[in-house]
Amino acid sequence: MSIPRPEYPRPQFTRENWTNLNGTWQFDFDFGITGRERNLHEAETLSKEITVPFCPESDLSGIGYKDFIPACWYKKEINIETKENTRYIIHFGACDYLTEVWVNGQSVGTHIGGYISFSFDITDKVKNGKNIITVCAEDDLRTANQPAGKQSPKFNSFGCFYTRTTGIWQTVWLEEVPTSYIKKIKATPDIDRQILHIEADCVSADGMEFKAESFFEGKHTGFASAKVFGRTAILDIPLNELHLWDIGSPLLYDLVLTLGNDKVKSYFGMRSVYAVDGKLFINGKGVYQRLILDQGFYPDGIYTAPTDAELIGDIKRSMDLGFNGARLHEKIFEERFLYYCDKLGYIVWGEHANWGLDISKHEAWKNFIPEWLEEMQRDYNHPALIGWCPLNETQQNQDPYFVRHLVDVTRAFDPYRPVIDCSGWMHVDNISDFWCMHDYDQDPESFKNYYAPLEKGEKVECRVMHQVGYTTFMSEYGGIQWAKDNSGWGYGNAPKTEEELLDRLEGLTDVLLQNSAFTGFCYTQLTDVEQEQNGLYTYDRKLKFPKERLYKIFTKKAVWEE
Repeated sequence: MSIPRPEYPRPQFTRENWTNLNGTWQFDFDFGITGRERNLHEAETLSKEITVPFCPESDLSGIGYKDFIPACWYKKEINIETKENTRYIIHFGACDYLTEVWVNGQSVGTHIGGYISFSFDITDKVKNGKNIITVCAEDDLRTANQPAGKQSPKFNSFGCFYTRTTGIWQTVWLEEVPTSYIKKIKATPDIDRQILHIEADCVSADGMEFKAESFFEGKHTGFASAKVFGRTAILDIPLNELHLWDIGSPLLYDLVLTLGNDKVKSYFGMRSVYAVDGKLFINGKGVYQRLILDQGFYPDGIYTAPTDAELIGDIKRSMDLGFNGARLHEKIFEERFLYYCDKLGYIVWGEHANWGLDISKHEAWKNFIPEWLEEMQRDYNHPALIGWCPLNETQQNQDPYFVRHLVDVTRAFDPYRPVIDCSGWMHVDNISDFWCMHDYDQDPESFKNYYAPLEKGEKVECRVMHQVGYTTFMSEYGGIQWAKDNSGWGYGNAPKTEEELLDRLEGLTDVLLQNSAFTGFCYTQLTDVEQEQNGLYTYDRKLKFPKERLYKIFTKKAVWEE
């Protein structure tokens, strides 16, 4: 039987010696969260089977259980031919929410967070031949203590909340590395000095030489080396040729990293990104953001794309309609999606799944910031990722100290990309590089009149939370409901005809393009998701409206661009 999602899960940091652990695993529910008391971590077998990496709520998992799952267990037997001077790392693309992993009945670590990748060094626990990997995932999104994104807090999906995801939902894989190896790098392009700055985190490598070599279309373009001090090596690669990564022009360099016997293949893009007065600049040129809201849900896999082709498919579907990027909404997307964004020149904002987490509570500090830092560490090197927006539509009673600290942490780790504290509603002070607005007014005339004061330098009020500000980025609008049987949910009153919908969509979009204060928009949304039927595509990715008409609407030149 073929392995689902067999591709290498981390394209920007690849090694040759790895094993995909997707496929059939033993599985069991743990509704009473008593598995540890029943010693399931030591059990030989579990009662069911599941197809990893699909969550048990999904059809592709073979389980398809839709009710709440407070805890569940996984078990898989793997064979390892142990070698000298080799370490074994087990990686999880994502597992929701509190995860503990055992190898041969011995715990190797825990991870808190449902959206980001994590790994454990299991070298000391493996043996030559048969090994048993056991995983327990606990998940209770109704506590308001954990980020849950758009996962429904009720039994059924409703409004803009959808089927839940519990447990493993991205690829699990085993990697072999030398005793001394490169754990990760932070690569920062500097187009003015024509260098790539690298900070490498190395394991058991004090005093060793770390090397980095770059290529462009097979041609050697640069080399540098540095000594490892403790666990860190820092160097600059001077590039003898400068090729800029840009929207629709995704010029990428190959990168080869070496530390002793460890060799890693990577890539990078040379580009600058910053914001001034609410405007986005890439490589010093102002960019009008024509974004689509992408929630990353799939009918049969829920959070998990059924195939690699569907990841690239959604990007191309968006680009076909004239969008140059996306807000990756209420979910941290998998690395291969960002890889295709890099390859296609498609800009994205990194966002976390903050819905479900009460950010007025002290638990928010523990259950959000560590995973957000992990997200920035994992995805920092992607040129397509042009900004960070950790929060979306936060509550009025949020803890402002939490939000300020979150922005400070973000800027401390990444001083180069723009930061939006919260998309849509409750901005704190003036710490955001963009003042965002969400507005689902369905009448183009009233939409136009409401934001006309911005062109005079006047503030406008958020219709939901009544904050006032100089908004420049309409980061959600539209959301026009359209379903042939008039079922489902969307924003405002559903149009009676397709032509009425297209006229409304064009009218709303024209308002933003013709208002000189706006420097970007994000239309809701790319596809329908379950009962929310306001996508430009259906949930199964069929285009609802004429492609040529949509492309013309979204690619009109904005006043700001003239």
